[in-house]
Amino acid sequence: MARVVAEVAPAYENYIEWETVITKNLSGARRYAELSKKAGRPMPVPSIVIDGELVFEAIPGVEELRNCLDGYLGAEKK
Repeated sequence: MARVVAEVAPAYENYIEWETVITKNLSGARRYAELSKKAGRPMPVPSIVIDGELVFEAIPGVEELRNCLDGYLGAEKK
């Protein structure tokens, strides 16, 4: 999942921030718990959350992620 995001993110560097949550360390486990609480259920691993909303529960393709980000950003990116 992180590989796909890392490949797509540079084209959106002025519009998005992203993080990889590693649940094996304390800060990652806390972030995972926070995201799960907001979702009302355990967050799937891997997953992509955009603006607090679970968007992908499985690894998307590069083009699928680009299309999704373009949809979220709309005219803001142009």
